[in-house]
Amino acid sequence: DAWSDAKGQLHMDSQQDYQLLGARKAPEGLYLLFRRAFSTCDPKDYLIEDGTVHLIYGILEKPVPSLQAINISAMQRGLQRVQLLKPNITIPELPRDTQTMEITAPGVVIPSQETTYWCYMAELPEGFLKHHIIKYEAVITAGNEALVHHMEVFQCAAEFDSFPHYSGPCDSKMKPERLNYCRHVLAAWAMGAQAFYYPEEAGLAFGGPGSSRYLRLEVHYHNPLVIKGRRDSSGIRLYYTASLRPYDAGIMELGLVYTPVMAIPPGEDSFILRGYCTDKCTQLALPAAGIRIFASQLHTHLAGRQVVTVLARGGREQQVVNADGHYSPHFQEIRMLKEVVAVFPGDELITTCTYNTEDRSRATVGGFGIMEEMCVNYVHYYPQTQLELCKSAMDPGYLHRYFNLVNRFNDEEVCMCPEVSIPQQFYSVPWNSFNRDVLRSLYGFAPISMHCNKSSAVRFP
Repeated sequence: DAWSDAKGQLHMDSQQDYQLLGARKAPEGLYLLFRRAFSTCDPKDYLIEDGTVHLIYGILEKPVPSLQAINISAMQRGLQRVQLLKPNITIPELPRDTQTMEITAPGVVIPSQETTYWCYMAELPEGFLKHHIIKYEAVITAGNEALVHHMEVFQCAAEFDSFPHYSGPCDSKMKPERLNYCRHVLAAWAMGAQAFYYPEEAGLAFGGPGSSRYLRLEVHYHNPLVIKGRRDSSGIRLYYTASLRPYDAGIMELGLVYTPVMAIPPGEDSFILRGYCTDKCTQLALPAAGIRIFASQLHTHLAGRQVVTVLARGGREQQVVNADGHYSPHFQEIRMLKEVVAVFPGDELITTCTYNTEDRSRATVGGFGIMEEMCVNYVHYYPQTQLELCKSAMDPGYLHRYFNLVNRFNDEEVCMCPEVSIPQQFYSVPWNSFNRDVLRSLYGFAPISMHCNKSSAVRFP
């Protein structure tokens, strides 16, 4: 049991909390079995929590005579993100008529660059009837385990009769615009995630009337060594059944609307934004018996560090729906909750995201780009309702007042011209402590614009 200082030097811990139970060598490496309390009350030990844990490992070139001879910063190191504490939930048995379907990349040559998002369009057979997805898991091409970072399968919008075939980078100018209408998540996997099972009383419906036949697979390749010529056919295997379960599962987006109105100043170590699913929306959209949330997928882009959603009732916080105090945008998986969360009409769901922009020189605005930001919790629940999006953003009118105030105190440095976009206005703000503090306060007290939308993107009245 040791700890490292700021220079990477290892020191023996005065409080020994680890117990080595066994060790063995194998052709593929060294296996260690040890025991440690999740919380040791030792400031030099890591508190093991429910969310993401970043496991850092180092490889020694040769044996060392003592602990003092090890310096972490000089070692060859690696990182693996995992969820160590998974809920103790019984895995349901699959019915006898379970079938499988693989949505996989078509022998893609992984581009020789560090980051690639690859999009591939697939389609269900003609006349495919309604089924329930009851399980899914990753299918990774052997040898590519370190390159396939995360994957998602999206279903396309039912209002379009057809979607163009496409296999290529998601950010390519050649990508058909219509693919942007394939945003309904069916399955999501991140490196290290295990198979996902639906509870035995619910399944995710796909196929049949009112459901698009078209699916979009998105694969994030992380190729830091810029390996060339590697082929990949990774994807996701869906397990589905025609024996429909009692409830259709639904997926609802909570958090912030994708808008540049919500922004984070540069150089911030911990900047907080909140999105609200208000009592008015749940009162309008949820059935009298409420819904049951059983799983959750938290989502931000690269600046996200913490995400939490809480349930409030009658103005008081009731319980945490899902929280990750060590969130990583590189490890996004759908996680089963320890216990099902009941949400009733009139309840509120508040999603809080914490961001770090210390490595950025200009403001980060909300939006779809990877260098823009999001604050989302995709909650999986039953029974399915028409409510697909319950999010908010600050009333845009108050942003105009903010820029007016900045101009008054900064000698007209921010252009308020109609032709200048909100991102450009944010980029021109001089980020002194006054402008930062005012923006932070504004997001805390300004009225919000509520989005309470059906799956057709039509708002509830």
